[in-house]
Amino acid sequence: MANILIVDDDPAVQMTIRLLLERAGHDVTAAGDGRKGLALFEASQFDLLFLDIFMPGMDGLETMRHIRALQPAMPIIVISGRSATPDAYAEPDFLKMATRLGAVASLQKPFRADALLAAVDGCLDAAGMASVGNPDVSSGRR
Repeated sequence: MANILIVDDDPAVQMTIRLLLERAGHDVTAAGDGRKGLALFEASQFDLLFLDIFMPGMDGLETMRHIRALQPAMPIIVISGRSATPDAYAEPDFLKMATRLGAVASLQKPFRADALLAAVDGCLDAAGMASVGNPDVSSGRR
């Protein structure tokens, strides 16, 4: 299975994602902000990254910029609790913006477990990793 890094400043969100991913057989590491996440990313090898857009200190877009400079092909799923609204006078759709900047997928908080796992499978399949439902591959590690 995959080695996944979660970078989110909300401990409840970290724990929720961690539990879902670990139950699906993945190894999970978590960081509470962009700087810690970047340090963990530089120190280890990850197959997938969950990245919250809005965090104190280094936000998710800045963190993603650094990650892309280090490893351009890293699959990134961005998450945000801010509403994605079509209203032209409201704030921009940051999830859509993040996907244009290189995120592979995005999830609006709160998200459903099946949506999260489908996004993970899609990213890992696209990256050539074994997915949760693929018993023919003995190891997803590269």
